[in-house]
Amino acid sequence: MTEAIAEFFVENFSDKLSGELISFIVSLLPVLELRGGLIVAKLLDVNFFLAFFICFVGNMLPIPFILIFIRKIFNMLKRFKRVENAITMLEARSIRKAESIKKYRLWGLFLFVAIPLPGTGAWTGALIADLLDIRIKHALPVISAGVFCAGIIISILSYGLFGLFGF
Repeated sequence: MTEAIAEFFVENFSDKLSGELISFIVSLLPVLELRGGLIVAKLLDVNFFLAFFICFVGNMLPIPFILIFIRKIFNMLKRFKRVENAITMLEARSIRKAESIKKYRLWGLFLFVAIPLPGTGAWTGALIADLLDIRIKHALPVISAGVFCAGIIISILSYGLFGLFGF
């Protein structure tokens, strides 16, 4: 699914925006995050090191705001009947995922963010950290390290990182 969405961005915006900007924007988005941004960057022939930096920054930019404001935003949105069920379902889904993280706390959060599978990533990791009352000073570096590791894994798959270094 990530690949299909990445291709959508490439097909519809590559003639209007630079590859770097498209990669950055995709990296900001939930679900796609750094993984989608790196795929877009590869499709648009963006230099690997520049792409990795741009996508990492794009993915991490919203995370402090999520860690600080998500509960307030959810509580505010729950006042509206139309979105209350969606917010409740999102919280319940995150709590189910948090069960596997509770035991190992920071290591669990790191692994959750670092392994690039559908439904994992910095956005969900930040929500889970907030639900588990992990303070921002602990959660932010762990999520950053997880995003970095996920980026390396995706880079190996999309850029053929071993070939980049002559392996």
